[in-house]
Amino acid sequence: MPSPDYSVIIPVFNSEDTLNELTERLLTVFKDLGKSCEVLFIDDGSQDDSWKKLTEIKKSFPAVVTIIRLARNSGQHNATFCGMVRAKGSFLITIDDDLQIPPEEIEKLIRQYDESHPDIVYGIYPDKKHNALRNVSSTSFRQSSRIFHDGPGKGSSFRLITRELADHIVDHYQSFVFLDELINWYTADIAYVDIQHVERKNKRSGYTPRKLVRFISNIILYYSNIPLKMMVYTGLVVSGFSFFIGILYIIKKIFFNVSVPGYTSTIVVIAFSTGIIVFSLGVIGEYLSRIYFSQSKKPPYTIKKIL
Repeated sequence: MPSPDYSVIIPVFNSEDTLNELTERLLTVFKDLGKSCEVLFIDDGSQDDSWKKLTEIKKSFPAVVTIIRLARNSGQHNATFCGMVRAKGSFLITIDDDLQIPPEEIEKLIRQYDESHPDIVYGIYPDKKHNALRNVSSTSFRQSSRIFHDGPGKGSSFRLITRELADHIVDHYQSFVFLDELINWYTADIAYVDIQHVERKNKRSGYTPRKLVRFISNIILYYSNIPLKMMVYTGLVVSGFSFFIGILYIIKKIFFNVSVPGYTSTIVVIAFSTGIIVFSLGVIGEYLSRIYFSQSKKPPYTIKKIL
């Protein structure tokens, strides 16, 4: 059987109310475009009847739909990564399960690729319909990525990825996957297109404040050395401040003799040693983080069933 033109990857979490409509609209889009496709649904530990709905969809469209059930909730990016590993298409498209991104917008991704042939096309929302917390956290993180890692500073979960780029990404089999950072590692040939983003219809976001905080902290710890840099820079600042304080007390001792005997030497030793310790901890942490990342064997997901 020949490979499809496009593989559409959809991580699913508690989305029983949108799955039928999403599938029908997706298949209509590719039929109108005259392109072949496969649709991969990855049930990321849903607690509603999403898996039941997916099995019904699989029965209705057995030739084009693949459903994968994960043994536990692994997160949106890990679930998407699972779909990427199994995708067979010449191009991969990732889209959310909640219909906030109309499937009809896929045509814009394809048209943008046909115009400039980048490695990836992101759909960008000029007017996001997420809640305020998610909008602020998303914007803040992407801007920090631009500042600290020379990243593009924008992106979304709605993407068209070439097969060549996808093959590089799926080599990174680690416990936590952040696709946008992996993409940034491999290419700067990125295109963007404005798309429609609509209000959520039937459910709240799967990103609760707790999950959002956990997700952001995982990104910082797995894909950046920001905390370690903060330790190093803090050490440098404290060392500089300690040096200044030490000089100040030495001057007072020599020229004004205003300190209690032994006080100057104690303050200087404590200040200098504190700065050196903090700086050293940052350097040690840098090495330990590299060792940990290279030795960790925790899988990004565990598959329970594939149909």
